[in-house]
Amino acid sequence: MSRVVFVLLPGVHLLDLAGPAQVFSTAADFGQPYALTYVAEREQVVSAQGLPLAADTRWPELGPDDLVVVPGWRAPRLCQGPEPGAETLERLRTHHGAGGTVASVCAGAEALGRAGLLDGRRCTTHHDVQDELASRYPRASVVRDVLFTTDDRVVTSAGIASGIDLALHLLAVRHGPALAAQVARDIVVYARRNGDEPQASAMLRHRSHLDDTVHRVQDLIERRFTEPLPLAALAAYAGVSERTLTRLFSRATNGLTPLRYQQTLRLERAEHLAGHGATLDAAAREVGFEDARMLRRLRSRDQRVGVDARGRAQ
Repeated sequence: MSRVVFVLLPGVHLLDLAGPAQVFSTAADFGQPYALTYVAEREQVVSAQGLPLAADTRWPELGPDDLVVVPGWRAPRLCQGPEPGAETLERLRTHHGAGGTVASVCAGAEALGRAGLLDGRRCTTHHDVQDELASRYPRASVVRDVLFTTDDRVVTSAGIASGIDLALHLLAVRHGPALAAQVARDIVVYARRNGDEPQASAMLRHRSHLDDTVHRVQDLIERRFTEPLPLAALAAYAGVSERTLTRLFSRATNGLTPLRYQQTLRLERAEHLAGHGATLDAAAREVGFEDARMLRRLRSRDQRVGVDARGRAQ
């Protein structure tokens, strides 16, 4: 069981909290082992929208697979917001130091900054306070006008609804794109990501369309991306001709074919596995290749041709 711990500070924005909480609770509904916990420095916290929220004042025991999220709050400036106590800041530092992931939504980046977790890392926050964040934490690299950033298990998002994007990203990284797409569709949001972010997953880049036929084919590819999926079989599943499927798919995904989409998912997943200690051969076999040769060819192709931030060849 993985815990998702939300740290509630006075004036917390409800959507900063509810968006990521909905994503992870929906993932739990689909069988993923998530338990949500809400902690605060007092038993009741009044939200920015006036709703009082009950919280636990004792932190649970955490492991490396657990996630700590600091939602943002209402304040005209970061320096005028609530001040997290020493124990809260130490908990954030300790969890990250033990291999865990910490995340923030909107002004919650201020708490990570106070804990020293933004130093030397890329981060972002709401556009109204990006300059102030950069001024308060000069050792941080503030990325402006993006939905979120990730850097060494420190994940920060821009504000309000971007917490949903952040949570979907974490699901895609931890469990693969199919689950994130399933959750996004269940809560009726576009599985979207900022095009300026190079780590944006293919699933999230290419789901911001309204073609239900393509969505259904993408669902199938994402569930079975490690298997051979001939175009004829995909077209039959969608109830259209191969030519029609190719045309619809290309139009909805900025020029990708179903095969290229599957290869992108495989490459992305293999890169994640390799980044977490798997050998290239092991990662290649895990995603459905016989060995690393095809994986190397795909990597070389993307590097040679150049792929822009939306996954299109330049």
